[in-house]
Amino acid sequence: MFFGGAVSEYILEIENLTKEFPGVRALENVSLKVKKGEIHSLCGENGAGKSTLMSCISGVYPRHSYSGKVFYKGRETDYNSVKDSEKEGLAIIHQELALSPYLSIYENIFLGHMETNFGIINWNKYITESKKYLNTVGLHEPPETIVSKLGVGKQQLVEIARALSKKTELLILDEPTSSLNDDESEKLLTLILEFKRQGITSVIISHKLNEVLKVADTVTILRDGKSIRTYDVKGDNLTEEMIIKDMVGRDLTHRFPERKSSPGKTVMEVKNWNVYHPDYHDIKVVDNASFYLRSGEILAFCGPMGAGRTELMMSIFGNSYGHRSEGDLLIKGKKRKFKNPRDAIKSGLGYISEDRKSLGLVLIQDIKTNISHSSLGKISKFGIINNQMEIKEAERYRNDLNIRTPSINQIVRNLSGGNQQKVVVSKSLFADPEILIVDEPTRGIDVGAKTEIYGILNDMIADGKSVIMVSSELPEALGMADRIYVMNEGKIKGELNKEEATQEKIMHMALVG
Repeated sequence: MFFGGAVSEYILEIENLTKEFPGVRALENVSLKVKKGEIHSLCGENGAGKSTLMSCISGVYPRHSYSGKVFYKGRETDYNSVKDSEKEGLAIIHQELALSPYLSIYENIFLGHMETNFGIINWNKYITESKKYLNTVGLHEPPETIVSKLGVGKQQLVEIARALSKKTELLILDEPTSSLNDDESEKLLTLILEFKRQGITSVIISHKLNEVLKVADTVTILRDGKSIRTYDVKGDNLTEEMIIKDMVGRDLTHRFPERKSSPGKTVMEVKNWNVYHPDYHDIKVVDNASFYLRSGEILAFCGPMGAGRTELMMSIFGNSYGHRSEGDLLIKGKKRKFKNPRDAIKSGLGYISEDRKSLGLVLIQDIKTNISHSSLGKISKFGIINNQMEIKEAERYRNDLNIRTPSINQIVRNLSGGNQQKVVVSKSLFADPEILIVDEPTRGIDVGAKTEIYGILNDMIADGKSVIMVSSELPEALGMADRIYVMNEGKIKGELNKEEATQEKIMHMALVG
């Protein structure tokens, strides 16, 4: 619903918006303006309030739950749900996609706004109409395809097609490329630029500053729930360093903290490792992989999406993936075969999943419980948990890892992505692993939180422990790793030392071998 009425060059105006949750003020007097037809990027550390702000604008948080004013197309809004904003041509696409995995592409596109004739849906009409939107976003799959059969990149396009089907004039995208590979990200950015040519306004929340500078006309920085500054990208000659300084309130001269590298003896070997698909039992997802890991070493695995890196690591960590795995796993010279993750944890292995929300956390539980629940034996006796010890350990990790929260009793789903990631890391460190496998450890978190995570990994190495890091961000692998294995199509294509590794060599090795 709208109040008032005036014509403005701005499609969106926010005045002194403040939003509070129990025990924390997420936004404080935030103001910004978005011009019609521009690409406006919102940058800030995790917990800065970016997603909260967009949720207020789009009706995820109803009008009565925050103070301040929001004007859309020149008129003050009074949205009580997302449906209210969608009726006015404002659509938001969240970082965690909101598709129904068991429905088809076209059903997902029109879900919630299909018209009926005497209660009967004309399915053929919607199949035909969906093709128009799929062509617009460049997705050439049959509309009847079940969404769960698509990769993340294609699912993202289905979300955008759904937004366009609602006659969207303002499209808000929250971390749209965080789960995409370089090629998929490039296609999505090109699509957003095409929307601009068609007169659609976009607001992008992103931690990938190179992508921000590539497509954005304007950038607004949030820090600690406050709007710090708005830049004209070209007019202000905006750089990544300028954005970072405003985001974190200080210069980050070293994004990858320096450390002395002195790897020791081999602590883990994997020989001729094969992993078979969980559903199609004859298909090898990992094909004859062999590698080794030394103490005091960060070992990176790079390669395109679908290369088999995650599947390799999950199969090693307690047989967590695949119908079956074959080959030899040696830890400190002894052959091991883990039946489940608990066996792996007891043997000194830790694992941080790339999917922190589904596989790394219990979102409805508090920070304290999430940190302790995989290592309850350390804080219990005769099956009884020592609550004081649990609180003490949780507070220690809260301080050591700088988890930004008013209390360790805070429910984890209410934390920002970066702070959720720190809880996952805390849980793994509490188990005290000798070898820690981290899969996409900094996906979807800001540069400040990334630097803190890198520091934690370096501290582990300084203690003589070992880290295996799966990363799709090549600068991250090059900045952190002592050695790099390159994977593609389930095979290890080659190995590079830190001194010889470059982005070009990694990509060439992955694609050519």
